[in-house]
Amino acid sequence: MIERHETRKVMVGDVPIGGGAAIPVQSMTTTKTHDIKATLKEVDRLEAADCQIIRITVPDEKAAKALPEIKKHMTVPLVADIHFNYRMALEAVDAGADKIRINPGNIGGKARVKEVLEKVKGANLPIRIGVNAGSLERDLIEKYGYPTAEAMVESARRHIDICKEHDFEDIIVSLKASDVNLMIDAYRLFAKEFDYPTHLGVTEAGPTKAGSIKSAVGLGTLLKEGIGDTIRVSLTDDPVEEVHCGYEILKSLGLATKGVTVVACPTCGRLEVDLFKIAGDMEERFKKVKTPMSVALMGCAVNGPGEAEHTDLGIAFGKGAGHLYYKGENIGKVSEEAAMEKLEEMISDYEKEVAEEGEES
Repeated sequence: MIERHETRKVMVGDVPIGGGAAIPVQSMTTTKTHDIKATLKEVDRLEAADCQIIRITVPDEKAAKALPEIKKHMTVPLVADIHFNYRMALEAVDAGADKIRINPGNIGGKARVKEVLEKVKGANLPIRIGVNAGSLERDLIEKYGYPTAEAMVESARRHIDICKEHDFEDIIVSLKASDVNLMIDAYRLFAKEFDYPTHLGVTEAGPTKAGSIKSAVGLGTLLKEGIGDTIRVSLTDDPVEEVHCGYEILKSLGLATKGVTVVACPTCGRLEVDLFKIAGDMEERFKKVKTPMSVALMGCAVNGPGEAEHTDLGIAFGKGAGHLYYKGENIGKVSEEAAMEKLEEMISDYEKEVAEEGEES
């Protein structure tokens, strides 16, 4: 059981962040916001993947004017991403955004900061202060020589102090870096001083394979230490992949139960079936399953039966065929050719059973 770092709770729409609440998975649309049709299409795909909070950029007036129509069709909270232009923050609040991502120190003089914070506070919305190692204030780079964890936390402190001056403390903070060690050090240092909830992420993590690994190391390390209240995996890929990767990280630490947790052979010379093909063919099917379940796909008789007995569903293969397991019970055999069809059938049966149990309770 992971002991979570104690943070205050902040509400983003109807989703709690911090205060010991479950850790939401976020992502961000990649479309031009003013293209409402394209943006909503991506929003629909993210919602179908169970993305719990969606961030949308609001760089200009065209994007701001599109926001009300987009928000009207969304079923999850909308975060308006604002940089520099304080007017876009004001318009995003009027458009119905559930959170504003903005750095108070980057939007101009004290009058503008006051206007934005009063507007956000009046609408009972939180903000996310987003510190990024690649865009630290010039004087901090001069002071520390290069981006350091101390410089990032000092930047966050500046923005927090501005908010506190205006009696505003509905704050979530991120301290992102593309360097995994720097990102980990910054969040650890921040957690020692503050109790504001944190949004974890390795920024510009890269293409899917490398980015998923970097994110798993960075986010996983901090989450295991109890640090982090919401996550976004930043990949150079379809944002839906960010959501899938985020859930896999949480599931690996027992912090989420959504969908299928796969137990599969690393493969070796003992394989008697084409487990690569079987696992690959099932991957898309697994992504569509929302009922929590564990599934074992094992390729030989050495570890297969033992692993399959301890999962909800499983197939432990031997030469050209495999033993089927349902809730730990061996229920028969299946040929390699029929394995995928049978596994799909078992998944459907399990989903129905869980649904019926839920209705009865």
